[in-house]
Amino acid sequence: MNRDTAEPRVREMPGEKARRWADYHHRFAAPTTYVYDFVWDITEDSVGPFCTDVDGNVLLDFTSHVAAAPLGYNNPKIAGKLRELDVPDPTKIAGQDFYASGGWPPEDPEFPGPTQLMERLVDITGHYDMDTVFLSNSGAEAVENAIKICYNRGGHRAFTFDGAFHGRTLGALSLNRSKVAHRKAYPEIPGVVSVPYCACEGECDCGWKTDGPGGNAIADYLDPDRGVISPEEVAYLILEPVQGEGGYRIPNDEFIADIAEIRERFGVKVVADEIQSGMGRTGEMWAVDHLDLEPDVITSAKALRVGATISRADVFPEETGRLSSTWGAGDVIASLQGALTIDAIREHDLLANATERGRQARELIEDAAPETVVDVRGRGLMLAVEFDTKDRREAVVDAALSRGLLTLGCGYKTLRILPPLDVTEREIGIGIDLLLESIEETA
Repeated sequence: MNRDTAEPRVREMPGEKARRWADYHHRFAAPTTYVYDFVWDITEDSVGPFCTDVDGNVLLDFTSHVAAAPLGYNNPKIAGKLRELDVPDPTKIAGQDFYASGGWPPEDPEFPGPTQLMERLVDITGHYDMDTVFLSNSGAEAVENAIKICYNRGGHRAFTFDGAFHGRTLGALSLNRSKVAHRKAYPEIPGVVSVPYCACEGECDCGWKTDGPGGNAIADYLDPDRGVISPEEVAYLILEPVQGEGGYRIPNDEFIADIAEIRERFGVKVVADEIQSGMGRTGEMWAVDHLDLEPDVITSAKALRVGATISRADVFPEETGRLSSTWGAGDVIASLQGALTIDAIREHDLLANATERGRQARELIEDAAPETVVDVRGRGLMLAVEFDTKDRREAVVDAALSRGLLTLGCGYKTLRILPPLDVTEREIGIGIDLLLESIEETA
């Protein structure tokens, strides 16, 4: 498949083979979220945003597997380097108990592994004085370890935000405020307080700004005279610099200024959840880089290929064994992919590309979208189109799929667009044309 000339080509979606594969899969799989019966055929040609399914349909994937495939399929920016290496066995080791060398010296081995990935992560968070990393398997584990290290430093309470999604382990679930299905009937960590996430344009009407003593929801709780929570009890607040599952909401500047003041005044640690928004997705390496806010902890995963909790040495526990994981830091191939992804973002200036192609996509949508589109928003290549109704959003997802464009919903009635970080002007043009055709059809 030639990426420069590839085009979506659909005979039927889902095709007969895809339906059969999905039916067979569900004979064994626990019920979970499957958006549609798209079955990627890993034995057929796929490159960049273009992939082939089991029925031979060629699709343009603007989901990037929910940002977990930052460069799309078989991208030569990292695939070529992977092919050059003689991959070892086992590819997973007990990474918290053993080290792995990919050659000598450790500062620049032939095969970058967990050690070199952590080095790169310290480098790209150095502007926040972060110098320590704990690797794990997933985003949820990265969040779990973030809240553990914050609790370890004192406090038993935490603040989360309406619309938040931080993972599906029990600790992370306690912080979620996006959909009732995520948390209902499960036990929760006590002491978590939910407050509004202010994405208001203009005057605040979400409930974050108040007439209370502190002027905002958290400061009111912590006010020394009229508040109901002692700041010493608060271990952290956790914030998505762009809300993901909650609808790709961009925080208000005054809201962020309030968070920065709360951090400074009350000493509350700020955890920036960058599981979906990090690693160049917004046009900066971290979405929090767009904000006038200094985080104490950053969590990363998805595009990084492993989970990572990044902070300062003084935030992490000093006691060995306080944090551990058999496979954490032990997936040699995933760590290699993560290191090569960071290298590719830097080498090919993909932050600038994400910014420019994101601007192109937004302008194309805004210039042509009918009244059924109530908002177009986002940063870089983390884009959202909000519709007048949820049914309309679902209809657009289906109509786009029938044309060979893969998209995903988020929030209540919002569609998200997540092309690869190196998406081209031509590919954005093709994808947005298909999206606009789908919007017109459903209008």
